Amino acid sequence: MSEENTEPEVSPEDVSLEDETEETVQTATSERDFADALVGSEPESHPADGLAMDRGDAIGRSGRWLAGWCLRLLVIAAAAWVLGEVASVVWSGILPVVLSIILCTILWPLVRRLRGWHFPPALAVLTTIVGFFVAIGAIFVAIAPSVASQARDLYDRGTEGVEQVLDWIAGPPLNLDTAQLDSFIEQAQEWIKSQASTITETALSGASAATSVIVTLVMVIVLTFFFLKDGDQFLPMVRRVAGRRVGWHLSEVATRCWKTLGGFIRTQAIVSFIDAFFIGLGLVFMSVPLAGPLAIITFFGGFIPIVGAFTAGALAVLIALVANGFTTAVAVLILIIAVQQLEGNILQPVLQSKAMKMHAAVILLSVTVGSGLFGIIGAFLAVPAAAMVTEVLRYLGDLTDLKTGEKSIEEVAFATDTADGPFA
Repeated sequence: MSEENTEPEVSPEDVSLEDETEETVQTATSERDFADALVGSEPESHPADGLAMDRGDAIGRSGRWLAGWCLRLLVIAAAAWVLGEVASVVWSGILPVVLSIILCTILWPLVRRLRGWHFPPALAVLTTIVGFFVAIGAIFVAIAPSVASQARDLYDRGTEGVEQVLDWIAGPPLNLDTAQLDSFIEQAQEWIKSQASTITETALSGASAATSVIVTLVMVIVLTFFFLKDGDQFLPMVRRVAGRRVGWHLSEVATRCWKTLGGFIRTQAIVSFIDAFFIGLGLVFMSVPLAGPLAIITFFGGFIPIVGAFTAGALAVLIALVANGFTTAVAVLILIIAVQQLEGNILQPVLQSKAMKMHAAVILLSVTVGSGLFGIIGAFLAVPAAAMVTEVLRYLGDLTDLKTGEKSIEEVAFATDTADGPFA
């Protein structure tokens, strides 16, 4: 007698119902997991009724989280304030170090090339530094006669040009009241006089400004020599003193910052040279006086993003206006806008995308804050400082991604060999 199959038959309707139930359960589980990720709770903390915790506990937990982060931010702000106060006290010693490091990023490729040609380290550095300053001095010596011969004439014609501009503003089609402009000009003159008196008083009290500049320049040259000669021994010393784990992180951060700073300086030098070359060539073609000095000002102004280019361009347009007239000034303005648009939209994004990845708003904010705190020096150092801070934050983000499992070691582009690092 054969055994009968006692298993109940499963109808298509039951299979469909089971699939829908399983899908509903999976959906509820995924939604609960998403809620757990938002509030930071564990899945097994849910009681049978489906509530994670009491409402008061949830509010208290959010309050503790907010208070904890506020306390952390206050500690960070206090540390930044103390660091700023200390830096302001020893700024006369920090500035030569910063300037020498920037100069090292410019000169290091040539030093490395000379070392590759079997130059002794000291001789390679000395040859590079002497050649660099001889080239800079030759440029200024070459333009000095033209500046001296045309400066007085430009000053006289500049006064006439300003009067012509005021008459044009007061006449049709603008018909503006020049009383406010006269008041503004008087205020500007009074401000310049007050600043001149302040500078004079500062120069007469204690060390003069010229002496301070000379001392800073000498310190920059000496520090640059030693940094270029012995700088490759710095990171091994840091790793030896700080230990394997901390030393590796410091080496990684320092290497990333050095590459970012060097890439920014060299890229900005290329962009500034192209701007200065084409603008200077256009000024020569239009017979604008002081074309050479204006091209050099454009080159150095390019190292102060946004603000420097605007200032150099405005100066070129003003000189063209007072020397050659309104038509030439408009032509110079069109030339400057065209070159800067080519640089800003094509050349600079292509070149600087490999050097540093910073939004234009961050660059503008950095220049504004730096110039407001430290003047011209602050505007010059603002973008390199912001680039290095951004690089440090990127490294901290990479470490966070590694800890959370969002990235693997192979997905992070380390600048230091990981074979003997903390991830080995």
